[in-house]
Amino acid sequence: MGIVYNHATKTFHLQANDTSYVMQIVRSGYLAHLYWGKKIRNVNGSRKLKFLDRPFSPNPDPSDRTFSLDTLPQEYPTYGNTDFRTPAYQVQLENGSMISELRYKTHWIYKGKPKLEGLPATYVENENEAETLEILLEDQLIGLHVTLLYTVYEKWNVITRSVRFDNNGSECIKLLRALSMNVDFPHADYEWLHLPGAWARERAVERRPLVSGTQSVESRRGASSHQHNPFIALLQKGANEDYGEVYGFSLVYSGNFLAQIEVDQFRTARVSMGINPFDFTWLLEPGESFQTPEVVMVYSDKGLNGMSQTYHQLYRTRLARGVYRDRERLILINNWEATYFDFNEEKILRLAKTAAELGIELFVLDDGWFGKRDNDRSSLGDWFVNKQKLPNGLEGLAKNINQMGMQFGLWMEPEMVSVDSELYRNHPDWCLHVPNRPRSEGRNQLVLDYSRKEVCDYIIQVVSDVLASAPISYVKWDMNRHMTEIGSAALPPERQRETVHRYMLGLYRVMEEITSRFPHILFESCSGGGGRFDPGMLYYMPQTWTSDNTDAVSRLKIQYGTSLVYPISAMGAHVSAVPNHQVHRITSLEMRGHVAMSGNFGYELDLTKLSEEEKAIVKQQVAFYKDIRRLVQFGTFYRILSPFEGNETAWMFVAEDKSEAFVAYFRVLAEANAPLSFLRLKGLDPNKDYEITGSGEVYGGDELMYVGLNVPERRGDFISVIWHLKESH
Repeated sequence: MGIVYNHATKTFHLQANDTSYVMQIVRSGYLAHLYWGKKIRNVNGSRKLKFLDRPFSPNPDPSDRTFSLDTLPQEYPTYGNTDFRTPAYQVQLENGSMISELRYKTHWIYKGKPKLEGLPATYVENENEAETLEILLEDQLIGLHVTLLYTVYEKWNVITRSVRFDNNGSECIKLLRALSMNVDFPHADYEWLHLPGAWARERAVERRPLVSGTQSVESRRGASSHQHNPFIALLQKGANEDYGEVYGFSLVYSGNFLAQIEVDQFRTARVSMGINPFDFTWLLEPGESFQTPEVVMVYSDKGLNGMSQTYHQLYRTRLARGVYRDRERLILINNWEATYFDFNEEKILRLAKTAAELGIELFVLDDGWFGKRDNDRSSLGDWFVNKQKLPNGLEGLAKNINQMGMQFGLWMEPEMVSVDSELYRNHPDWCLHVPNRPRSEGRNQLVLDYSRKEVCDYIIQVVSDVLASAPISYVKWDMNRHMTEIGSAALPPERQRETVHRYMLGLYRVMEEITSRFPHILFESCSGGGGRFDPGMLYYMPQTWTSDNTDAVSRLKIQYGTSLVYPISAMGAHVSAVPNHQVHRITSLEMRGHVAMSGNFGYELDLTKLSEEEKAIVKQQVAFYKDIRRLVQFGTFYRILSPFEGNETAWMFVAEDKSEAFVAYFRVLAEANAPLSFLRLKGLDPNKDYEITGSGEVYGGDELMYVGLNVPERRGDFISVIWHLKESH
């Protein structure tokens, strides 16, 4: 690891674990991109920049027709002075013009990694883990300073990037676009991969070749969204799970984003990512600054699995924080699909008693415990206990559950307000809205205006009061609608398009304050399931409810796609009733258990209605998961068969010391006279022998990986098989 500046050639060479990133200052201070890929020892100019006279590519220096920004691979490009490609930033001046030009001024190299003010970001625990480069670019005419921040990690093939804007001039500058990074690749012979979806079918895997023009994914919903995840990857053609070059880009942000690739006339590819410029501006008065969110860039020459494992390790250990970062997660029962809003204390305690008898460790009380919340039409914002349902309050209920040997958790939705609520009647201006326009509702609710300090202060206080009122050890933080009529009563007209980003800054402040006040509570983020499964949330809450769809077959694709970027320790996965409440499919309790065991395990059904045989299966599943949960939650994850490519899915988890593994195989539909199935395992030690627990069979790691393991014959649809391997001595 290291960052070296060569004064003679004016090149920056950034080296992470096994990757190099190279830039050069050219001509009169333009910052050009030279290389990103497999680590190299030195930069001696084997592929120097070429300058040609290109028709219709104008020249900033009229005396040199070979030099145009339209053909220069750049680090942070602008628009308007000879580059016609998509800019990374754009400004508007008081005179109405939108031209800016950045030139190199100076740079700093230092150990460690700085925090980003008000924003989530990856971090280091000591300064020797990483090295940071800050490059100061200046538009001298208007006094704009733009600082590009690059951090390289010693342990991983990771380069993080962000940008800070400082207005050192005498006039206001309006940012129209402020992306976090830009990389100009020398060719476009790649495929690109992204994770589209919808509510209840999040993070599908789509992959296709780059074509001329712009291809992009984005959110304009006020959240990262179910529809698109703030992640894209470029793949060398032919790259697969285990082989080939992959470049990953992941934005540490939970609001509107843009990730795009532009293939230009010369078949180069420009990748850029950051806050979505749609409905965004930011007014920088003299002396003010603006910090963009962080993009985490990962290079892998070992295919998608190599990329994923880097993201998993980094996000689990240097993005997630708090005491639960490295702590095993408890097996929970959530009452939502068991009762919905129709419950009282007696019903909850019956469900809790059954759960405790089956070995479950945490009871989570979902929606409906507060205000007059008997349906989804009222009471969001009224965070006081409904004493008709819970006459002994949260404290009495929690203590009763604690006496059963379980911990107690709670659902909340602090970002929302119901029109039928005391909070809305007292403060109708506290929601996002535009004057004289109707206020659209989603799930009968409005969005609180977290761009306002007084709103955030109120939420911090009332949520803190609830969490301090009872022995609560888990919180599910939900957010069940996206933003419309985006405006704030507290902002002047010229700052209205700052509302969404100011909302995110307010939300991050609220989460930072509450999670810091209650470090003993495990917070799980949720947004109608996985509608805000993004790195920004993981900084405050180390796990996320992966999807409201708990169907085992649907979850194969959802959890597989999620694993491209996010660690298994971040994924909530529950066994629910059949017919499933989302797709009405009937699958076996065995398969539902095996899918849910591939994440943070729990149940979401009425356990009191199970037969004695079913309860015995649940008790067995709970006991088995307790034996493997550290392996699942913190082991190295390998994808073997993709549900997006066929009828079968398989994945596995391997302990860090390779002494243990857990393998899961799933077949969706039966096939007449089907081919025989076997799995080639991954990640084992070829020199170790492994026993399949419960069978007495012992095989070498080399044999299991290179020859394979037979899948036993099973009849019928929706079949699953698991193997638990332990090193044999």
